[in-house]
Amino acid sequence: MKHPAIAQIEAYWEALRGDRQTPLRSEVDPRGIDRALENAFILERIAPGVARFRLAGMHLNDLMGMEVRGMPLTSFITPDGRDRISHALEHVFEQPAKAHILLSGESSFARPSAEAELVLLPLRSDLGDVSRAIGCLVSHGIKGKPPHRFTVEDVKLEELNQRISDAHPVRQFGGASAEPMLREAQKPFVGAKARTDGADDGERDVNIPPYLRLVHTRDE
Repeated sequence: MKHPAIAQIEAYWEALRGDRQTPLRSEVDPRGIDRALENAFILERIAPGVARFRLAGMHLNDLMGMEVRGMPLTSFITPDGRDRISHALEHVFEQPAKAHILLSGESSFARPSAEAELVLLPLRSDLGDVSRAIGCLVSHGIKGKPPHRFTVEDVKLEELNQRISDAHPVRQFGGASAEPMLREAQKPFVGAKARTDGADDGERDVNIPPYLRLVHTRDE
């Protein structure tokens, strides 16, 4: 039986996709996957067979024992299974294709085997290339202290056929502002004189909680 978080993300991705081969990254609204946010993540392809986390839910951070943003997906995989994950990533971005991956946790007398399921669904960037993916990672039976890494048990790839039309209405969610977990920062214009040594490449998360605000005083 498919985990509810994975089922919701797949159903949402299919609804966004419509008649197209893949939906756009910019169409993803976290309110459409509200019950799966802690297991959800966004990947960015940075090299053949390599994708890093742009955004990730708290379940992934808990498994690793740290913030996983910027880390490669293979950080969750034991060394003997990383080639299989890289191969799956290439299919996801190049074909493109959907990937369903079954994982198992490290086991010992004190740490029984855990199970996990991973799904990867391709997304098209605003430039038109398939270089993003939305995914979901769920796990069961995790015990002990992090970090937790998994062995690859099975990989299933489903190639996506080209759809007839590229036009598909996207459901817009109204009301209050969305949960910021899957909203990426928009890169602002920064002039040469205004840019500081601490400025990054626009990857930082600008969703600062309202109780953390920068205040300037006359005493500075």
